[in-house]
Amino acid sequence: MVQPIHMATTFAQEAVGKHQGFEYSRTGNPTRNALEECLAALEDSRHCLAFSSGLGAETTLMLLLKPGDHVVYMEDVYGGTFRLFDKVLKRFGLTFSAVDAADVDAVENAMTPQTRMVWLESPTNPLLRVVDIDAVSEVAHSHGASVCVDNTFATPYLQQPLHLGADVVVHSSTKYIGGHSDVVGGALMTNNEELAKLLRFHQNAVGAVPSPFDCWLLLRGVKTLSIRVERQSQNAMEVARALQDNRAVKRVFYPGLDAHPHHAVAARQMRMFGGMVSFEVADEAAALRTLERLKIFALAESLGAVESLAEHPARMTHASIPAEERKRAGVGDGLIRLSIGIEDVADLIEDLESALA
Repeated sequence: MVQPIHMATTFAQEAVGKHQGFEYSRTGNPTRNALEECLAALEDSRHCLAFSSGLGAETTLMLLLKPGDHVVYMEDVYGGTFRLFDKVLKRFGLTFSAVDAADVDAVENAMTPQTRMVWLESPTNPLLRVVDIDAVSEVAHSHGASVCVDNTFATPYLQQPLHLGADVVVHSSTKYIGGHSDVVGGALMTNNEELAKLLRFHQNAVGAVPSPFDCWLLLRGVKTLSIRVERQSQNAMEVARALQDNRAVKRVFYPGLDAHPHHAVAARQMRMFGGMVSFEVADEAAALRTLERLKIFALAESLGAVESLAEHPARMTHASIPAEERKRAGVGDGLIRLSIGIEDVADLIEDLESALA
């Protein structure tokens, strides 16, 4: 009933070149294989590779590109993804263009003969924009580019981008897949056999693999993924509606609200609308004051676990993005991002209303 934790780093061989499928745990491990099979089933993909972190997965994928290649990415991306693109990969000759990928024409206009990949988040972090994955994939493929979708916010339970035209799905499994704030991990999924072989070669060469115990923790978390995400989505909808009615709140970002500009796309692509909510107050001082007053919401980075968290993107998760770029993308100093947990929703709403008073 519970997958064993295979802690071995090396495996005995019957003879040179003759083994039972495992040689060295950086290359493969039975517990990691079980996790990869499980996550592949969740995303309905043919292949899954597990990594030691979401950024480890992203880096390994990006190593398939070469100097001179161009990437179009959603301007409202996780700060760590931006940092990887802007501060690391540019030094190796890759070029990047940030666009609002919720506007399909903007993606089309950003494509060049050197474009090899379109990088999407949907919903995005932290503004909860929703991308029409099918339409953007059609544009990208018409230019010979692949599409990668960061599906961390939606989870495989709410959305399966490979069914919407994406070529690769990436997850920070630290978040909803793990679900308990006690393990860091990442994953890549694809249906492309050749791409999977390339990724496995690079995974082994680069070495950003998870430990057997981390894989076991993720397998444990997956068992409750559906009921956690359903409760978090239900709570998030009620929290978003309450914030919408609060006079201290200038704007609420949640794709489940009818007023959200991408609500129709989200309703078509997603089973429910997820557990992430962002909202904007008057200014940075008001945001910091609100965060200091919260009692149930913990002030912390990360997201997707059973407890509710609140953070200030401009100073925390997205601090690596220059201020002018943050503001251009809409990530203002008054923005607060919430990860809604599974607590009683009335308590969560009361906590927010007290903090905003």
